[in-house]
Amino acid sequence: MTPPDRDTWMHLATAPAVVRRSLKYAVVVGSLLLAINHSDALLAGEVSPGRLARMVLTMLVPYTVSTLASVSASRDAARARRAMIVNLGGSTHD
Repeated sequence: MTPPDRDTWMHLATAPAVVRRSLKYAVVVGSLLLAINHSDALLAGEVSPGRLARMVLTMLVPYTVSTLASVSASRDAARARRAMIVNLGGSTHD
């Protein structure tokens, strides 16, 4: 059995540092979006189940964007490190 690939999308997306960063963005940006899009209903006390579902989705958007960006950056950095190692290894044989 082979060890899990540390560069898989899900492994990177569930890494503690990525989850913490995404949660921070979800709280900050999601709160702003909630205030912009749902403050009228919150202040009036009119939060229906449908509105509540939209509010949850509003919070998930910045979490998702942050996670996608973090995973992409991690993969790009890993590719750059591998390319550097290959380039360094290739230049030693010249």
